[in-house]
Amino acid sequence: MKQRIEKFEDLSIWQEGVDLASEIYGTLSGCKDYGMRDQMQRAAVSIPSNIAEGFERQTNNEFLRFLKIAKGSCGELRTQLIISNKIRLITNGDELIDKTRTLSSKIQKLISYREKIRKENKS
Repeated sequence: MKQRIEKFEDLSIWQEGVDLASEIYGTLSGCKDYGMRDQMQRAAVSIPSNIAEGFERQTNNEFLRFLKIAKGSCGELRTQLIISNKIRLITNGDELIDKTRTLSSKIQKLISYREKIRKENKS
């Protein structure tokens, strides 16, 4: 039996987003490239923040909109990780890149599910 989602903290994608943001902060704690560090931290925090905001809006359309923003932030972060890895700004880039791919895929699955619900409700 599936667990009922009653608050955004129950969403595994929100939990993984928080973990990823925490890991990004830890990875970049000694980074001297303040511009890149700031951009990556903002993108990382944006992922779970948008998931939470969309959930709290309490409408399917709003939740979908914010899930798509979160997915976009995930892609933004992945791009910054790829660049940071390439210029050797970080050492665990491959692992973090994989985590963003996995999280993006999970967000997409929830988007697809919510879009299916929206379509069924219009019928």
